[in-house]
Amino acid sequence: MSDLSIEFAGIKSPNPFWLASAPPTNSGAQIHKAFEAGWGGAVWKTIGPPVFNVSNRYGAWHFGGQKMLGINNVELISDRPLEVNLQEIAEVKRAWPDRAVIVSAMVESTPTSWREIVHQIEDTGADGIELNYGCPHGMSERGMGSAVGQVPEYCEQITSWVKHAARIPLIVKLTPNITSIVGPARAAIAGGADAISLINTINSITAVDLDTFQISPNIGGKGGHGGYAGPAVKPIALHLLATVAGDAEVMRSGVPISAMGGISSWNDAAEFLLLGAQSLQICTAAMHYGFRIIEDLCDGLSNWMDERGLASIADYRGQSLPRLSAFQDFDLSFRAVARIDQDKCIKCNLCYAACNDTAHQCIDLVSADGSVVQPGHDIRSNGKYEAVTNRPQPMVREDDCVGCRLCYNVCPVENCIEMVELTPARASITWDQLSNARPEVTQSWEAMKKYRDVNGIQIH
Repeated sequence: MSDLSIEFAGIKSPNPFWLASAPPTNSGAQIHKAFEAGWGGAVWKTIGPPVFNVSNRYGAWHFGGQKMLGINNVELISDRPLEVNLQEIAEVKRAWPDRAVIVSAMVESTPTSWREIVHQIEDTGADGIELNYGCPHGMSERGMGSAVGQVPEYCEQITSWVKHAARIPLIVKLTPNITSIVGPARAAIAGGADAISLINTINSITAVDLDTFQISPNIGGKGGHGGYAGPAVKPIALHLLATVAGDAEVMRSGVPISAMGGISSWNDAAEFLLLGAQSLQICTAAMHYGFRIIEDLCDGLSNWMDERGLASIADYRGQSLPRLSAFQDFDLSFRAVARIDQDKCIKCNLCYAACNDTAHQCIDLVSADGSVVQPGHDIRSNGKYEAVTNRPQPMVREDDCVGCRLCYNVCPVENCIEMVELTPARASITWDQLSNARPEVTQSWEAMKKYRDVNGIQIH
């Protein structure tokens, strides 16, 4: 049985799954319930100055019959009195000494304000403090949240204030709403952060009602940007995690990363861990399905680890980072082509339409007699028998295939189309190597054409 326990910046928890600072961690009662279900930790909904929340706080993006692939919220930090939150934090930590209890905080940008809130949090017995430098709406207009996280100098300064006041681990939460997330990450470390968490929500507007022209969520006839989260942001979160985890300065510091952004399943969790996350935070999936998803998360990750002989998360954490590469270091000689399994193909022709309309026109429709035909509907080709016997079959002209992988991505049948690696037809070379060895090739189309002709490179 694999060991899911972790130690994050000196904070221990029985598994890597923590509830993120958000509505699911708004009260002690909710976190008690979550811990009873099996969650390893929770980051308390951000506490700080007085706020007033609004009705119609959540918008959502639904697609293809799936609900809430993305959620947009305009909710602010906790609107419950500070003393109530602090009392409940203390009660939760006393009741659950083996769970990670982190408190997210956001206050006015002065040393005195931060020193006061830090000492109040420490008095609860909480395990750590998360500095919310990421909230993109409401609080940023008051000079807090992402207004701090977007300016590395502010990020470093405030982190240093808190570090001088704090005796418990300090986690800095980064905003994705920035040109480069590396600057604030390095600034947080320079300011003394014990750990980093990312990503906070992404600025967004999810929908406009075509009948009323109102922006969603509609707040008394008005709407605006809010924080976007959920499965739809996972690719962005993975990219930003890899960017920070792979940064040389971050790696040298040894500062751990708590990652979040669209984690909905154990598979997602494993991907984030492989890219260097040390703990995982989840919000939208819990809001969508409830706290009991923790059972599937733990069981799925544990079973996957057992199947691969991985005793602990440390055995594979960050193992995909060395595979990250910049484009200029990709092997230009590598070649893969699409190949369609004729036995699995249902002849829906999505691959044909995608390739011929929007890609590289290398898929033909081939009739039963072997001739290439044009797309069209034959009223005689209805029913299962006709579909598998009479309808033309999509086939890839492999000599013309550039390996773009679009057909693979649009095919609705699992493993019907595979990308087959071919033996390279020329010596391995990267764009960086080519630029250094033959700079004229990368600067002149005439020289590029000659290079392709000499090397037998055909562009279809």
